[in-house]
Amino acid sequence: MLYLNRKAYGLLNLKWLLLLFLIVLNFYANSQTQNGLLWYDKPAKQWTDALPIGNGRLGAMIFGDPQLEHLQLNESTLWTGEPNNNARKGAYKYLPKIRELLANGEQKEAEDLAQKEFMGVRSNEEHYGEQCIVWLNHVRKDTVQYINDTNLYKSEIQLPMLNGWEREGLDGVDGAIWFRVEFNLPKSLLGKDLKLYLGKIRDDDYTYVNGHLIGETKGQLVKREYIVSSKFLKEGKNSINIQVINWNDKGGFNGTKDGRKLFVLFPVENNKDTISLGNEWSYTIQNQDVPNFPKYEADYQPFGDVYFRFPTIKNTIHYKRSLDIEQSLANVFFKENGVQYKRTYFASNPDQTIVAHFTANKKNSINFSTVVNSPHNSTHVKALNGNVLQMTVKVKNGKLWGVANLYVKTMGGSIKLDGDSLLVQDADEATIYLVAATNYKTYNDISGDPVKLCEQYWGEIKSKSYATILSDHIKDYQKLYKSFSVGFSAKDFANSNLPTDERILQYSVSKDPNLIALYAQYGRYLLISSSRENSPLPANLQGIWNDQLNPSWGSKYTTNINLEMNYWPADPLNLSSCETPLFNMIQDLTKTGSIVAKEHYNLDGWVLHHNTDIWKATAPINASNHGIWVTGSAWLCQAIWDHFLFTRDTSFLKRMYPAIKEAATFYSVFLIKDEKTGFFISSPSNSPEHGGLVAGPTMDHQMIRSLFRNYISASTILGKKDQKLTDLVKAQLLQIAPNKIGKYGQLQEWMDDVDDPKDQHRHISHIWGVFPGADITFKDSSLMKAAKISMKMRGDSGTGWSTAWKLNVWARMKDGNHALKMIDLLLSPADREDLPERGGIYRNMMDAHPPFQIDGNFGGAAGIVEMLVQSQNDYIELLPALPDSLPSGFVNGVKARGDVELNIEWEKNALSKLVVKATYNGKYTFVYKGKMLTLDLLANKPYDVNVLKFAN
Repeated sequence: MLYLNRKAYGLLNLKWLLLLFLIVLNFYANSQTQNGLLWYDKPAKQWTDALPIGNGRLGAMIFGDPQLEHLQLNESTLWTGEPNNNARKGAYKYLPKIRELLANGEQKEAEDLAQKEFMGVRSNEEHYGEQCIVWLNHVRKDTVQYINDTNLYKSEIQLPMLNGWEREGLDGVDGAIWFRVEFNLPKSLLGKDLKLYLGKIRDDDYTYVNGHLIGETKGQLVKREYIVSSKFLKEGKNSINIQVINWNDKGGFNGTKDGRKLFVLFPVENNKDTISLGNEWSYTIQNQDVPNFPKYEADYQPFGDVYFRFPTIKNTIHYKRSLDIEQSLANVFFKENGVQYKRTYFASNPDQTIVAHFTANKKNSINFSTVVNSPHNSTHVKALNGNVLQMTVKVKNGKLWGVANLYVKTMGGSIKLDGDSLLVQDADEATIYLVAATNYKTYNDISGDPVKLCEQYWGEIKSKSYATILSDHIKDYQKLYKSFSVGFSAKDFANSNLPTDERILQYSVSKDPNLIALYAQYGRYLLISSSRENSPLPANLQGIWNDQLNPSWGSKYTTNINLEMNYWPADPLNLSSCETPLFNMIQDLTKTGSIVAKEHYNLDGWVLHHNTDIWKATAPINASNHGIWVTGSAWLCQAIWDHFLFTRDTSFLKRMYPAIKEAATFYSVFLIKDEKTGFFISSPSNSPEHGGLVAGPTMDHQMIRSLFRNYISASTILGKKDQKLTDLVKAQLLQIAPNKIGKYGQLQEWMDDVDDPKDQHRHISHIWGVFPGADITFKDSSLMKAAKISMKMRGDSGTGWSTAWKLNVWARMKDGNHALKMIDLLLSPADREDLPERGGIYRNMMDAHPPFQIDGNFGGAAGIVEMLVQSQNDYIELLPALPDSLPSGFVNGVKARGDVELNIEWEKNALSKLVVKATYNGKYTFVYKGKMLTLDLLANKPYDVNVLKFAN
């Protein structure tokens, strides 16, 4: 046996400690490298390949093409519409009848009445019908030239346009467009009637063959299949002209999902002798002056585009573009003719500007021209002087307008004006600054002056150096980003060194566990970039990034899950200040929502239905079978309460208390007694987007119960003396319809036991009580079991945000392996080559509904942390849903309710290190694998917990 003296033994221990330190250091270094960078070896081909930057107000998508760079721009306050309140005066008069019809089981009659009398007011709804008749008569009279004059058709387009012609170069085009194609008819088909199959068209069409109208159809859901009489056909060349009328939103030939071949002609009696019309058609725009379509709410708009053309860049090598989410920098690197080029982009919050910086390692190598433009019809570009371009845009259907100024600075070389373009020649380096603003000030004030605002922004930075602006940006960003870190496994997996799009394609947890960590940190990056403490608006359905004039669902704020999900990661992932714009919006909504509460329900307090926008609309919209959902205000009040629990900020609670109180005021009188059960129920409402208009959806009752409890707690903490309301909600709490277990053992979604075990609807609204609420916990094992059965009935597949919600639910249910299945689905490629889009992530890691919606990114990030720490009960639970396939890892800076910050490490699926820090003195209870440990913590003092104590 080898014996060591004490000194040698100490040196050996020191070596082991040093080795252990290096291993841990390498673990963190590898994790940060793998978890802090998105990179690609080719430029972006499409918008969902481009990389996002943002400062909470300004956003840009960077495409990274060495020869023709493209920055697509957004400013978060550019929307359609104008200040308004969409409450329908006197709608409350119809409320008793709607309730009566629902109570009698007459759902359709209730929905029809509600659609007619109870929905919110739409813009231009009074005169729209008459305007449409006049306009349609006009464009239908002017048809002969579009049939006969082939010279009008100077552009070509590929059919079908599955996502609308907006994605094919016709963004913002509504109205009348003509499409034309020619085909050859063989002699063998002369004298035979043919069928023409076109699939679905948005919205209406008038179809001509050789100048003869052979069919017309209204409505986007109808498949077009027309009989072409033999008398209209001739041997040889024939022509088809189709006038498509698109009244609003996406237009064009949308195909079908039935697998039938599109754009074909075949004999009526058989489909063997098929003539293919091909997919390349010519088109011409006839008229875009279509009447303004009545809208319940506004649409978020793109601002414009910046293009940089680099004429001397021809053949590049060693190309790489990246997004460094640790510093919030997008970079492009490449070599050409021995010269190394670098381009850096970022959006500065301190200086409220988007910056592009172009350098090379050889002098006089920076040569480019730059232009700005916009998809808005009302766009004007002018040069202010030798190095400034100014773009002014105005939205089509609304009162908002904006200005963007682009400034160019160089070291060496020259800057010249070339029409509406700036030309940089032979510079050593160039820096471009873009500032932008609109006339929006608040939801009821659009008196802002964007010209002066842009001058103000520039005035504050024009004397600063690029190095200073860059340094201030990184310092400001990292104050938030560096507060949290996460990693899985100390190994350096080969797949983690692949380009990010390849990592996504080849992902599996065994080959690349740290793609999960990158996804979580990317969610934090997107939240910091789209929602800062000084942001004028919260993150919308697409954060702040949108390139479409008619974005899906208006890219607004859907409040029956999506807006709330945007902020799920804010508190636990240590970004609490990023929630500030949401709370500012809630304060506005209490004002507009009080008007809707009075007009639609004749009640005090405030209410919010399933959508809102920049103008803080709160009335029910769209269709009565899903638009009349009354608990948006209850859910947003839950966000208030959760934020207070995480921060223990009583000044915040005092500021937001009126929102909670007024919401409780509304629901305390809105609830009605159910004659069958004697319980208080919510009516009329719906389980979001599922099952139609009903009385008593489970989700409503879970949220109202939670609201009442939170109101009582908040009033007690703040010492409020609202005794009458307090007594009322305390009494009602015991009488609200409880959660019920149905015939399949499932948690019922409605009062009646009508759940379909084969129904895999994307919403899991009745599971709200498990997550994000806490109306159902393991204290009631029978309800938790029923909720699990409901989750299994719903299935795993779904849209991006739906999958993210399921991830959080399975984590809350402490089933880490099932939660990991949801992560695998979230990380699946959404747009594989030659396959339809599906839920998952795009190449730039943005979430796919599809199309892009940012909520899945945020919900996914929150769900990853929900597996590691939970604090919805009276204790903090450690690693409650750790998957078997993530045996080692760490999470630092994670927050728990009670304003407690934790650093956690685990090895071989077991807790190995725990450091906790509380902001307030007190006793805190921690639970790990059923073992409980209570610690007496001093404020702001880190405490290294002996994890072996959990074994006792």
